[in-house]
Amino acid sequence: MNIAIIAAAGQGRRLGGHRAKQFLELAGVPVIIHTLRRFEQCASIHEVVVVLPQDERAGFLALAGKYGLLKLARVVTGGTTRAESVWRGLQSIRAQTAEIVAVHDGVRPFVTPEEITRTVQAAEASGASVLVAPVVDTIKEVLDGEVVGTVDRSRLRRALTPQCFRYAILRRAFEQSSALGEDATDDSLLVEKLGVKVSVVEGDPRNIKITRPEDIAIGEILLKSLESPESPESL
Repeated sequence: MNIAIIAAAGQGRRLGGHRAKQFLELAGVPVIIHTLRRFEQCASIHEVVVVLPQDERAGFLALAGKYGLLKLARVVTGGTTRAESVWRGLQSIRAQTAEIVAVHDGVRPFVTPEEITRTVQAAEASGASVLVAPVVDTIKEVLDGEVVGTVDRSRLRRALTPQCFRYAILRRAFEQSSALGEDATDDSLLVEKLGVKVSVVEGDPRNIKITRPEDIAIGEILLKSLESPESPESL
């Protein structure tokens, strides 16, 4: 069984207002629901675990019923960091039936079912895989307010989600990690520290993370483009 852990326990308020960003709306629907719909549409994912702040769990269960999220298996209370939240989600999974675990940010609503499937398949083949996108800007190395070098961007990629792993590999990565603080910026980092090679799957730059006020406006535009009759990725 392939299981998705949706990390949505952040209390981020950078978008303003009184609600966490995963519950703000795009076209009248909460961001996290858009995200979960993508996993509902993906045949490679069989079960979904959502990690939330404690005070959002009851309200989310009502939303899940309203939007018919059939793959939702469990709602887990998150920790103080993203890594702690993913670890709690991982601990809730039945080891006997788990095969591939796909970890995804709850505020990345524009991943496609096809991207999820390709990343799952890569993890099935190699053990660990990460969805990535090219770096298009020129990257400068800066020290003490001065440019000290220009990085070759041809070898650089932006890490997106989902990041997919065989259950045993991801479990071992978290169990052997000495810290699950803010410096554990993604799950691949913990797996890399085991010495496990992580394959990459090229993804679409539209798979943005909703973190800033302008991302809501960008998200509305992306949503309209995906819903257009000409788009093969229509929601």
